[in-house]
Amino acid sequence: MANFFQVNNKKSVKAQERKKLTVKVERLDSNGCGVAYYQSKPVFIPGSLPNESVDIKIVEQKNKYALAKLLTINKASQHRVVAKCQHFTLCGGCDIQQLEYSQQLDFKKNKIISLFSRAGVADTIVAKLPWQSPVTSSPWEYRRKARIGVQFDKNAHATIGFRQKSTNQLVAVKSCPVLVEPAANIFPLLKTLINKLSVKKAIGHIEVISTEDLDDNELVPVDINSATKPVKKLTLIIRQIRAINEHDHQLWQEYAEKNSWEIYFQTNDSNNENVNKSSGNLVDSLRYRLVNGIQINFSSTDFIQINQQVNLAMVEQALDWLSPQKNDNILDLFCGLGNFSLPLAQQAKLVIGVEGVQSMVNKASANAKFNQINNCHFFQADLNSEWLSNIWAKNEFNKVLLDPARAGAELAVEQVIQLNIPTVLYVSCDPTTLARDSQVLISKGYKIEKIGLIDMFSQTKHVETMVLFSR
Repeated sequence: MANFFQVNNKKSVKAQERKKLTVKVERLDSNGCGVAYYQSKPVFIPGSLPNESVDIKIVEQKNKYALAKLLTINKASQHRVVAKCQHFTLCGGCDIQQLEYSQQLDFKKNKIISLFSRAGVADTIVAKLPWQSPVTSSPWEYRRKARIGVQFDKNAHATIGFRQKSTNQLVAVKSCPVLVEPAANIFPLLKTLINKLSVKKAIGHIEVISTEDLDDNELVPVDINSATKPVKKLTLIIRQIRAINEHDHQLWQEYAEKNSWEIYFQTNDSNNENVNKSSGNLVDSLRYRLVNGIQINFSSTDFIQINQQVNLAMVEQALDWLSPQKNDNILDLFCGLGNFSLPLAQQAKLVIGVEGVQSMVNKASANAKFNQINNCHFFQADLNSEWLSNIWAKNEFNKVLLDPARAGAELAVEQVIQLNIPTVLYVSCDPTTLARDSQVLISKGYKIEKIGLIDMFSQTKHVETMVLFSR
């Protein structure tokens, strides 16, 4: 009997997968995927939107849910727009281009609210979260750094682009509307160039970084509301599986000169650093500007915020919300290159920045010296372990800023509570860990004073958030 029903069930699944179904989409899940219900089971339909009537085909059955392919939209949502990118349905980079921008922000806000509730934050608190205006930029042409993939077929013809959704295969990209100019339309140029190389398969990938073209000693105040756009410099780091030969080196050089690129080659012999195209010396030649004339110097392997306009506005908001005063001692945890630390130090008595990677600490210290900021000091520590015994933690801090990676700052938050720091500013790139860490703070007597979206990644499911807590 068991075998009999098992066989019938398999036949039923296969028949269902061949059948066209009409369903109504109820909501978006946390990844921006439409959710409908069929036979009391949730069905996930990429590309669909709430309140749409759609025809679908089941492509995969699980015990508790099913995955489906969108065939036809019978009744479109009033919030549906035409995706700007011609590769949207294939490329894995963007999730919600079909949703108008104001609704993208609502989706992200509701995602945070839902995760706060799941984390155990009281409904009375969630219902009255003190939302502030979101930090936004242009929803297009905002991304200043990207890794472009390179793959070859059996005839050594190159495919240049980004990964397809849920696969390791590349989409042959012609242009990318979320990349800043001139990176947005670099793909055909790269394809033509690479197909001329004598040793094509020596290339692994190409890192493209757009930065501001600043002189080495130039410190220029930044007006984030200015309509004048700074001059951009496009840097390419070509990842070579093996050393490049002279013919290919010269070809890259010709294209670089013609298109005003700055190029570097990265090989297995370069210890994962950028190698200068002419001298072979290690370099850290990239830089971007912050508020009040601050300049951040970095290398291609360093983490920087992808959206420069949002980063500037985010730092401005952090300064506004934390309101640093001349007698403040501020602790900046997960400080990176000093993106928040240095602007805070211009207004505070003392800033201590702490980062887990020593090379980042060294670069942050160098940035403080470059910007002639003497009251900001950087230290290395594993912030996901016990760090209260460190000498730098003995300062009497009255404010703290946390900007952790997606894993969040659970152990760091617990130690911040032990220090009894009255003001906490949490900058999050993952709403799930933010909700968890916020519940810890709330349970120990902290109150949410302000909360706001930071839309660092328009057209995607990714959510960044800033929350101000007081005790």
